[in-house]
Amino acid sequence: MFNRMSLLAAVAVSALSSPSPALAGPVEVVAAENVYGDLARQIGGGDVAVTSILGNPADDPHLFEASPRTARALADARVVILNGVDYDPWMEKLLAAHPSPGRETIAVGALTGRKPGDNPHLWYDPATMKAAGEALAAALAAVDPAHAADYRLGLAKFDDSLQPLDEKIAAMRKAFAGAPVTASEPVFGYQADLIGLEVRNQKFALAVMNNAEPTPSEVAAFEDDLRGHKVKAMIYNAQASEPAVQRLAQMARDNGIPVVGVTETEPPNATYQTWMLRQLDALDKALRPAP
Repeated sequence: MFNRMSLLAAVAVSALSSPSPALAGPVEVVAAENVYGDLARQIGGGDVAVTSILGNPADDPHLFEASPRTARALADARVVILNGVDYDPWMEKLLAAHPSPGRETIAVGALTGRKPGDNPHLWYDPATMKAAGEALAAALAAVDPAHAADYRLGLAKFDDSLQPLDEKIAAMRKAFAGAPVTASEPVFGYQADLIGLEVRNQKFALAVMNNAEPTPSEVAAFEDDLRGHKVKAMIYNAQASEPAVQRLAQMARDNGIPVVGVTETEPPNATYQTWMLRQLDALDKALRPAP
């Protein structure tokens, strides 16, 4: 985890020792995923111009393929933020093919010690977003030291705005720790761990995430949990429309098991905070006993 004060102090010292004039326009930021684009807007405000590559909730991010337009978006980028952990390998390839000496690059997975094979949906852990925000504020100040104070203020506001999310997770942990649930993919995995949920059928979920076919025994175990009312809710990736997953979601509904949809991409007209809280509210309602 980054130490915010030492990180930003280092940036401040660098800015004082190497004064730089204000940029002619806002800092061009390219984010591989729109959740990180939102992070950049919240911290950078009017001092940044953000382009997010993955931003359509109707698309499956695992099936995305970069285009020449994606490469062009990187041409003027002063700061790039990507997920890493094999979630957006296309971005890593583009950065390697189009190096830029003055560009600051933040790979969130490497920043937080995650590696290929770990759950790549890193933004579902608020602590990861805080660490990404600290690194982003430092990167912005490095390329635009004239607005370093603005970036520090934006970071402080962002961190403060996560308090309701942290409090919601803590309240749900107190109420639901140990509750059994099942999931079609591990999208919600980090928050499930923070709440203390018992997530069943994880081999099934990993297979679906990796576009592989779950084994017959894994499918049978998932179905048995639904028919036998062994789980309190089913969490599914609303962006993945595999017929097999839709069939299981319908089976859950038919057996009175609440179904909660989550997404990998931040919805339109939402912020990271409202998106996460909205999904947590839906899961909270699903896990509470019917009156």
